[in-house]
Amino acid sequence: MKITFLGTGTSQGVPLVGCTCEVCRSSDSKDKRLRSSIMIENKGKVFIIDTGPDFRQQMLRENVRKMDAVIFTHEHKDHTAGFDDIRAFNYILKKKIDVYASESVQIALKREFAYIFSGEKYPGIPEINLHLIENKKFEIAGSEFLPIEVMHYKLPVFGFRIKDFTYITDANFISEAEKEKIKGSKIIVINALRREPHISHYTFSQAIELMKELKPEQAYLTHISHQLGLHKEVTLELPDFIHLAYDGLKLNV
Repeated sequence: MKITFLGTGTSQGVPLVGCTCEVCRSSDSKDKRLRSSIMIENKGKVFIIDTGPDFRQQMLRENVRKMDAVIFTHEHKDHTAGFDDIRAFNYILKKKIDVYASESVQIALKREFAYIFSGEKYPGIPEINLHLIENKKFEIAGSEFLPIEVMHYKLPVFGFRIKDFTYITDANFISEAEKEKIKGSKIIVINALRREPHISHYTFSQAIELMKELKPEQAYLTHISHQLGLHKEVTLELPDFIHLAYDGLKLNV
């Protein structure tokens, strides 16, 4: 199984529009962060978790030619805004795209992209098969996904475990019962927004402590703000088994 980090940035991306801090002015490509998303390639199938505002750019950068399903973590715009661009795959693949989302995400998609779900189908709009997911295992084309329900302040968000890989973004609390689902993962991806406390995201130190508790072989931090610091400097502060993810990073799991 192959994982590609399509984006590792927070809701506004890095660099932040109009900001002149050293991170936003950095020439290091690892300090350029599109909105958070990953691509999973397994058993000849391609799955995308979240289609944020940078989805089109991410697909072009990685030269993605096929997509078998989109799976959503939650309904915030930095994870859904690029949804319309799946229509390129309708055209290329000559088929509808399977979309997996919770009830709350489906409500948001139908509100924000009403034309996709309208009874009057305008030519060229995205064509999808919409599937409901709940907090229980589901399977897509032979790959099993185990949802991990985390809290993003008061909003429930799904992370996902696929084999020994767990991906969690937009969290600041995970119950003990949900942690049990994560334990044993060889690789865990977790959000680490910045150093200062935040109402709905783990901080840098909180994410590190959580990874020490869950003990994966390797961990990667994502959903990163410009406030965290320069990639090359932050990396030096991390324990050996924890890494700062960056856009375009690829893992073989």
